[in-house]
Amino acid sequence: MRGKQILGLGTMTVMTALMVLPLGPGRGEAGETWSTYKALAPIRHGNLTIFPVVADRSYDTRNFLTLDEGVRSGEVVVSEAGTLQPLIRGRQRHFPGGAQVNRLVLVNNSERPLILLAGEILTGGKQDRVVGKDRIVPPESDPIDLAVFCVEPERWVATKYDFGSFHTQMAQPSVRRSAMAEQDQQKVWSEVRASAGAMVAAASPQAARDIESTSSYAQVMSNEEVKQRVEAVAAPLAQSYREVMRELRDRNAVGVVVAVNDRIIWGDLFASTALLEKYWPKLIRSYAAEALTRPAAPGHPDEKAAQAFLQDFGARRETVESEPGVYRRTELEGEGFTAFELTTLLPGTVFDLHIAKMAE
Repeated sequence: MRGKQILGLGTMTVMTALMVLPLGPGRGEAGETWSTYKALAPIRHGNLTIFPVVADRSYDTRNFLTLDEGVRSGEVVVSEAGTLQPLIRGRQRHFPGGAQVNRLVLVNNSERPLILLAGEILTGGKQDRVVGKDRIVPPESDPIDLAVFCVEPERWVATKYDFGSFHTQMAQPSVRRSAMAEQDQQKVWSEVRASAGAMVAAASPQAARDIESTSSYAQVMSNEEVKQRVEAVAAPLAQSYREVMRELRDRNAVGVVVAVNDRIIWGDLFASTALLEKYWPKLIRSYAAEALTRPAAPGHPDEKAAQAFLQDFGARRETVESEPGVYRRTELEGEGFTAFELTTLLPGTVFDLHIAKMAE
């Protein structure tokens, strides 16, 4: 694994090791438990296939705050470096330098811990950004450096100095992968341009002109014609999955395995059904956008393939970042996949809050 730049980690510890890890998510420290996941029968629309995933246990995630909730309430403030002026209850920290492409500053003024998921889009500032990695921000935190990637390559003029959350959609898997696993700004921009190009190719002349007039991933996805196309794929799958979750609530529906055409590409798993439900509207639209930007091809994976994807967490290399008493983020590199586990270490909680797994 090549070196990775980590911004503003403070008490963070980083460990890298070569190893084989035959067990799945949630491998145990003393007192730690883990869940067993099962893929169910697929739900399909066009070239997109979603396998609902259930777990043998669920966890209490009610105290966690999402980015959308925090930004909406005003308790979470995100700004360009050098322009942070929120109410931070007397807490001060100096951030040298001005605005930077891969750096924002975040304050969690809430009394609840904040979850940040890689792929969440922040709009505003000098250019839109996407969160680069999963993490937990403690309640009433000091300002933190937030590692991000630009998803608006041609703007560097502030429309406003603080940021909002793009609440309708997360970045699609190809963009998330470039940020999470590749950690490469050029590849993120390449995927953003490829997505916009695919949307242009299928658009009406007027919509194509509108899409080509912006470099913002969020604005492309906000185009009315693009939104209608995404919704045409996402809505029936979202409805079908809601029905499955209602039927399976007692079986702890916690995530999905995602396939486009004949290939499994992604998995998102959460600690509880309630947490999945908060992210589901944004996730399903990100999967739909991915399917729309890939040419349709014959074939669909079956349930057996999805289960094999869930069970394979044997890693050649493991990298661990940890903020003691807050969270641990583990990157697993295996044969044909990369996975990221976000484990909460807050008092009274030691469990995997979110797992993202992507095929190479």
